[in-house]
Amino acid sequence: QVQLVESGGGSVQTGGSLRLSCTASDAIDHYNWMAWFRQAPGKEREGVASILVGSGGTVYADSVKGRFDISRDVVTNEMTLQMNNLSPEDTAIYYCAADLRDGRWSDATNFRYWGQGTQVTVSS
Repeated sequence: QVQLVESGGGSVQTGGSLRLSCTASDAIDHYNWMAWFRQAPGKEREGVASILVGSGGTVYADSVKGRFDISRDVVTNEMTLQMNNLSPEDTAIYYCAADLRDGRWSDATNFRYWGQGTQVTVSS
């Protein structure tokens, strides 16, 4: 059974930075795409950023472009999300996802594997 484990969440003030990591229990080059999603209380899970594992190509939600940076390391089987200039609107549980079955990367139902999530809280 594939396991994805997120780490690096926490509490910061507006303008601060956090770096999230997602460690996979198997080789991430088995996956086509990996992604970060987030879910705030009372809201749907939304795609934040996604990365094509083979080439390293990336896509971002408009709300995080220029502030967040997604990357992956096929040697350590990790995916990371560097988050800069954080605002209270970024407060959410952040989830790691892997293996896009079909369709749009930003649709959470299209990913096969999920981590348990890590809380990010940004205070004003």
